[in-house]
Parts: sequence; C-alpha cells; structure tokens
Amino acid sequence: MNIRQYGPWLCFLVVFYGAWAAYFLTSDTWHLLGEHWPIALSMALGSYFAGSTPMGGGTVGFPVLVFGFDYPTHVGRDFSLAVQSIGMTSASLLIWCRKQALARTVLRGSIIGVTLGLPIGLFAISPWVSEFAVKALFSVLWASFGIYHLRYGRELRQQTGFISHHQSTDLRVGVLLGMIGGLTTVAFTGVGIDMLVYSTLILMYRANIAIAIPTSVVIMAYASVYGSVLQTLSGAWSPGVIEQWLTAAPVVALGAPLGVLVVSRLAPRTNIAIVSVLCLAQFAWFLLIERQYLSPLSVLLLIVLAATTWGLLIKLKDLSN
Repeated sequence: MNIRQYGPWLCFLVVFYGAWAAYFLTSDTWHLLGEHWPIALSMALGSYFAGSTPMGGGTVGFPVLVFGFDYPTHVGRDFSLAVQSIGMTSASLLIWCRKQALARTVLRGSIIGVTLGLPIGLFAISPWVSEFAVKALFSVLWASFGIYHLRYGRELRQQTGFISHHQSTDLRVGVLLGMIGGLTTVAFTGVGIDMLVYSTLILMYRANIAIAIPTSVVIMAYASVYGSVLQTLSGAWSPGVIEQWLTAAPVVALGAPLGVLVVSRLAPRTNIAIVSVLCLAQFAWFLLIERQYLSPLSVLLLIVLAATTWGLLIKLKDLSN
C-alpha cells in the first residue's frame, strides 16, 4: 500500500480509533460492548455490503433494529445515520484516495438537494408518519430493488461508461434525487438516497456499476454526516443510539472500505445478488411480523406502492434508450 496515496484515509482511521479508545478508557464503559455486541456483529456484514453495493449499512442496520430487536423506526433511522457517518465516510475517503470515477455533476446536485430536503424531512414530515408506514415504505422499496436486480442484473453489469445528457440536466436530476431522498427515505429510515442515485445512474445514464456504486457511497456518506449533525444540533437523538453506535462504529470503519476494495477487484455480481435476496427476505419478515396490521386496504396500498416503484424503474430504463 502506498502510504502517501492513502494518507487521508489512514489519518481518519488513526484519529477515529484513537478517539474511540480514549473515550472507553476514560469513561470506563466497556460493558457497552458486551451489551450491544449482536448489533456490532450484524453491522460487520452490513458495512461490508455498504461499501460493495449501492445500499448503505443502514439497509442491514435498520431492519435488524426495527424488525429483529423491535426498536421504534426512529431509533433504526438514527442508528443508520450515526453508524454510516463513520463507515460510509471511511469508504468515501478510500474512494477519493484511489481516485475512482464518480458521476460528479449528479453527485453535486444530489448534495445540494439533500442539504435542502433533509431538515424538512427530519423535523417537519417524519414526526407525522406512522411506524407502520415507515416499515412498509422501507420493505416495499427495498424488495422492489431486489427483484429488479435479480431480473435485470446481467444486463446492468454489461453497461460501460456513463452517458451524460447535459451538465445542467445532470445537475437538476441530482438536485431532484437529493430532495426526494432527503424529504422521504433518509428522513424516515436513514438510508435510501444512495439507492435513488444508483438506480438513476444505471437506468437513465446507463452508467457502469464501477461508477454508480462509488457515487452512491459518497452521497450516502454526506447525507449521513449531515443528518447526524442535524440530530446533534437539535438534541434529537433517540435514546440508546449513541451507545449502540459506540459499539458498532469501530466495526464499520473498516467494514465499508473492505467492501470498496473487494468490489474494485472482483465482479459485484455475487454481492448484489446476496443483498437482493436479503431485500426480499426482509420484506417477507415484515409481512410476517406485521400480519395483524395488514388489512385489505393496507395490502392494496402496498401493491400500489410496489407497482409504482417498479414502473418508475422501468421508466428510468426507457429514458436511456
């Protein structure tokens, strides 16, 4: 490894692990590691997939906390933002050090959009959205993504390069994606802007996965850090999240960059297939644990949401032709 090339990433790791160790040594809170180790273990897998696929670590962290440990959805969201602020930032620094290609104009637009939309989504919209609605939104969107990738994965992997429409158009598309993600998925679940950007890049721009995945990692890192700052300044962190974050953060700081390294050397086919299956599994788990709340009307709404999501994905694909 070229130390000079990877200096910023290595400095980040040294500072983070130094601060983390200093906190535990001075606060004598080592018992937290024993109390929350299952979450840290799950994030070892989640952070790896966060760096090697277009889905943030919260894609594993959110359902683990909400569906597995029965935490409220706002806890799953806050944990996703907090843990990704370390893992995805670490992965983004590694991407920068490696000078990997990014869809820069779309990325800049997405940063602008999520900067404007996330405060509104967090503080004005999400408090009015029910727990069931958040769970349903997460489950259906991620299941739709999983089905789409299993269906069209081979075709998507054959794409090369990046078809830019026009710089101003690319910027506007990015702003729109950032606004939508900030107002909805990131504000409700702590994840999702990465998937929105990735899906648009591979469908509308026919981007190579090697460009789309790093771009999705960087925008998720920004949204997570920004969301964490907003929660800190407003004092709105959910109880217990910081303790969970302290346990999982040292795992994701290396797990997400590991995913970046693996996907840059190997075809991402297996990783994306596994995550797609996990997306379907969490949807099945959602239906199982929420079956008592699934009225005929709610089932109909889930079908409409799934059909709408699928239709939007197909429409994006058609725009590239």
